[in-house]
Amino acid sequence: MTPMGDMSKQCDTPQQVPPPLLLSAIVCDSVIVDAFTGKATVVGVFSTINARRYPARHHSLSVFCEMTGGRGTISVMARLIDLQDEEKALVEQRIGVEFADPLIVNSVILNFRGIPLPHPGEYRFQIYAGSEYCGERRIICRKIEEPGGNQNG
Repeated sequence: MTPMGDMSKQCDTPQQVPPPLLLSAIVCDSVIVDAFTGKATVVGVFSTINARRYPARHHSLSVFCEMTGGRGTISVMARLIDLQDEEKALVEQRIGVEFADPLIVNSVILNFRGIPLPHPGEYRFQIYAGSEYCGERRIICRKIEEPGGNQNG
């Protein structure tokens, strides 16, 4: 048997390309991209949403991600799940991202409007590249008292 005998058979099968690496996922009010430099400014970073009553609806938010290591055009998705019911996404947004060079860090901005929040508790924005899970960011929703309301209970 030659040293290369077994390796040549392995090289005949195409290698699966790994999904891009999620470096960061930030939930914020908005993201402004400078038209000249292409630099992103992340505005109003938060991890908690307060509402006086539930079900609630959050007006708008953005999820700003940085990803690297991708090759070609990849569908990137952020979906919001309720930890009490992980089967169905409350909202989801997809965008095609061109990874021209796997060494470059790509900024990915996903904008959401009218986000339904059925109850106080823990939610997660899950990030996918194609069908591959890349990571997530937690959001805590809290019920706050009405102004002048009973603070004892």
